[in-house]
Amino acid sequence: MSTTNRQIVLASRPKGEVTPDNFRLVETALSDLADGQVRVRNHFLSLDPYMRGRMNDSKSYAASQAIDEVMIGGTVGEVVESKNSHFAVGDKVVGMGGWQEYQTVDASQRGVLQKVDTTHIPLSAYLGAVGMPGVTAWYGLVKIINPKAGETVVVSAASGAVGSAVGQLAKARGARAVGIAGGADKCRYVVEELGFDACIDYKQHGDVKSLSAALKAECPNGIDGYFENVGGYILDAVLLRANAFSRIAMCGMISGYDGQPIPMAAPQLILVNRMKVEGFIVSEHMEVWPEALKELGTLVATGKLKYRESVANGIAAAPEAFMGLLKGKNFGKQLVKLV
Repeated sequence: MSTTNRQIVLASRPKGEVTPDNFRLVETALSDLADGQVRVRNHFLSLDPYMRGRMNDSKSYAASQAIDEVMIGGTVGEVVESKNSHFAVGDKVVGMGGWQEYQTVDASQRGVLQKVDTTHIPLSAYLGAVGMPGVTAWYGLVKIINPKAGETVVVSAASGAVGSAVGQLAKARGARAVGIAGGADKCRYVVEELGFDACIDYKQHGDVKSLSAALKAECPNGIDGYFENVGGYILDAVLLRANAFSRIAMCGMISGYDGQPIPMAAPQLILVNRMKVEGFIVSEHMEVWPEALKELGTLVATGKLKYRESVANGIAAAPEAFMGLLKGKNFGKQLVKLV
């Protein structure tokens, strides 16, 4: 085993778009374990849009990422050293190990590490379809949108880790699923591989009027539920097609992650249509995780929930992969392979 740990730390806060200069690769020595500690060799690192918000020094639902500290992030890996009776060398685990090759944790703290079974579910899936993105999709769809059979659910960023699960879970509940994604390849995948009823390429519809017309064509009975990952003119277009008593699960607003304002063109439609609009942070709803993960795990293990991964290789590739994620260059769940 290596005696050094390579890590990516936040070197500076972005001013607008994230740049490579905002990150720094460092090497630190691995110290001996204390009683109760566990050392994990991270195999995969998850890159997610929420990380962009944490890089700002502003009021939000969670503390800002500290300068000169390891970037936050979900990880899966294998226990390589243990001085904790609950974890043995060889155990596969999921945690928040951050942008680094090794994590050393006090495993007596409840929830810091969770053992996972890779018999029927690949290890990487615990960062995607059977992890935080999957539970995010499940919560927003089941607890906020709560679609009835025959209703129409629209999801933006439909080919991504969260959006792809939303549509498939909606279909499993008898709803019509319509995606919005960027590019013909992503839209084809959403329909042909994931089984959505339709997918609209927003790159072919550069303004509210055009996108709204496309939504009208694909959602002839209007929109009953919308899972929001993007914001901006895409949200405006959806509002124009929303039915009375429709529900919006506000998950992400990636169009504004670089700090620009995200105005709404016609917020009065929320009132006119008596809409329910609810923002949520999935980590605040830990009570539903067992139920969600049971369904998600079963669907993945039986091949009924499909997912796709974009994989960058090596810790040094994480910043570039993250910047690509923010620009929609990834296809499915963005991971960094560390082993």
